[in-house]
Amino acid sequence: MSNSIVTALGAGSGIDMTALAINLSRVQFEDRINRLSAKSEALDTKISTASALKSQISQLAAALGERVRDGDLAPTPAISNLAVASVTRAVASKPAGSSYSLEVTKLASAQTLAGPAYASATSAVGAGTLTLRFGSVDDGAFAADARDPVSITIAPGATLTQVAAAINSSKAGVSAYVANSADGARLVIKGGEGATNGFVVEATEDVDNPGLSALAWEPSSGDPTRLLSSAGNAEFKLDGVAMTSSTNAVGEVAPGLSLTLKATNAGAPATITFNDAKAAVTAVMQDLTAALNEIISAVNAATDPVTGELARDDGARTLKRQLTSLGSLVIMPNVQNGAPATLAELGLSIGRDGTLSLNTATLSAVLARDPEGVAAMFTNGLYGVYSSIDKIARNASTAGNPGSLAGSLNRYNAQKREIGEQNMKIAEQQEALRARLTKQLSAADARINAFKSTQSFLQQQIDMWKKSND
Repeated sequence: MSNSIVTALGAGSGIDMTALAINLSRVQFEDRINRLSAKSEALDTKISTASALKSQISQLAAALGERVRDGDLAPTPAISNLAVASVTRAVASKPAGSSYSLEVTKLASAQTLAGPAYASATSAVGAGTLTLRFGSVDDGAFAADARDPVSITIAPGATLTQVAAAINSSKAGVSAYVANSADGARLVIKGGEGATNGFVVEATEDVDNPGLSALAWEPSSGDPTRLLSSAGNAEFKLDGVAMTSSTNAVGEVAPGLSLTLKATNAGAPATITFNDAKAAVTAVMQDLTAALNEIISAVNAATDPVTGELARDDGARTLKRQLTSLGSLVIMPNVQNGAPATLAELGLSIGRDGTLSLNTATLSAVLARDPEGVAAMFTNGLYGVYSSIDKIARNASTAGNPGSLAGSLNRYNAQKREIGEQNMKIAEQQEALRARLTKQLSAADARINAFKSTQSFLQQQIDMWKKSND
């Protein structure tokens, strides 16, 4: 409505006062808006460049870490007889040797006890209490341990299936099920692996519902045929050293080696070896050098004092300084004398132009002289190649550090937000000015229109006066 009125008023001067007010208010703030726009675009470029650098170093650290943990740099074990055991790398430690021999004489076993035969799984078994006691069953004798017995209430009318369910619900450390054997349904109770996981079953009958004692068993007087297997430990030799385990999932038996036993091989030891990582170390050093040079090239371009988007950025300059000093950095501070402790000792050097190069002859020599020392540098521990790159990446991503790329990004984004707030204020001021000018120009146009009306009236009077004189 107001725009139409102003336009109508504009008929007096012939000027579109609304457009004039808009143009005048825009011109008033144009320089400030352009300066803020240019500053915002510059910040966008800085944010993009800093984000790209941070992403590059983070991706390098992640890729190197994955390769160290799970790739060709990992000292992966292999066994000559896959039927005997599965071998895996114990991640927390480095292999102490290049090979081991393994002879398994006995697998860990669980006690398995079968009950008497019933007509079916739904046969009633009586009522009362079954009590499980735990310990060792050996040579027809039972030796209880300190574990508390587990008592299981069997309700009147309970079936064989319901007894199995009650045992499982007791969480006693055994499992039960009903097996349909050739001579009838039998309750089967199975304990855990290991010699100390034997058990006996005692029964206290409900005098009004007898029969539960048929499920009881103990080695000295029970039916020996019901003991289908006894609880026992695994027995094996690693490099001739006798070892035992309560479970076939043995775990770490030597530095860098974990075992899960699967079969016996008495008299025919299997050989466990670890892969030779020399070729992999050479490959990863070449890949690392190329990747670092790519990042260094990007950092150099970003920090160029004339053309660099981050020429005066503390985070970018910190990253550049860390990368160019990486070769001489001691990454293995606690090694023995003579063992490699820096990347320079692996052949990494920096040229005058700031790029890195790899002397493969130097790397080959140190691999031949101290392969274990070199391998120790390529682990995921507190020190080493991966840890050093990862520390640089983490530092670049630490938002609370104003001298990091993440700190720079926080600062640039804060400045972007400030520009946004300033643009909002300018928009408000510009709108206020437009409204004020529109009001003032409309009033002026109205006065011009009034003047035109007066002028027209006077002209008519003059014309009439002239006509009367003629």
